[in-house]
Amino acid sequence: MIFKLLIIAFFIFVLYTLGTALFALARSSGHSDVRMVKALTYRVALSLGLFVLLMLGYATGIITPNTAAPPPAKTEIQTPPQR
Repeated sequence: MIFKLLIIAFFIFVLYTLGTALFALARSSGHSDVRMVKALTYRVALSLGLFVLLMLGYATGIITPNTAAPPPAKTEIQTPPQR
């Protein structure tokens, strides 16, 4: 459960830095702004960290992918009777 909360926190921080960069862009009238560049740099770093965290969770089995359909039922193969 803590791992999933950590993933959600990373995602929220990514969205926050993206909003910060958008606000800096709107305030600077289209010119390059140091705050915007820093916010986008943090966003890229957080996105990379989130990706690594997701891959690590999948590799260790902490998180598992959902499937759209249930797995097929295992059927036993019947061999013909031997004479």
